[in-house]
Amino acid sequence: VQLQASGGGLVQPGGSLKLSCAASSSTFRPFATGWFRQVPGKERAFVAAITVNNGRTRYADSVQGRFTISRDNAANVVYLQMNSLTPDDTAAYYCAADTGRNGVIATRAAAYEYWGQGTQVTVSS
Repeated sequence: VQLQASGGGLVQPGGSLKLSCAASSSTFRPFATGWFRQVPGKERAFVAAITVNNGRTRYADSVQGRFTISRDNAANVVYLQMNSLTPDDTAAYYCAADTGRNGVIATRAAAYEYWGQGTQVTVSS
């Protein structure tokens, strides 16, 4: 299974972007799909995740209230709506899937087995 992330770009502070993460297989049903972000020289950081079966979500404190993760199970796509963007949100954004079955939405990158390529988000005036 491959994950394809898209939707990144250049946006001004206060603006919005919507990222998409599409799975190559229509039958792929992980426990959760998440978004991480990474800037050069730093570890990949958890942003948000959503469970596939019941849509339960979890957010990093830094994005709570500004970002919304959602899913379209029929299309096997997960979205990340990002509003009120600031320069601190500038990063490469990666989507990932966790096939674990322990019922906990993980925030550690190591818990996610499948990764898409990064899509760059740059917030700058």
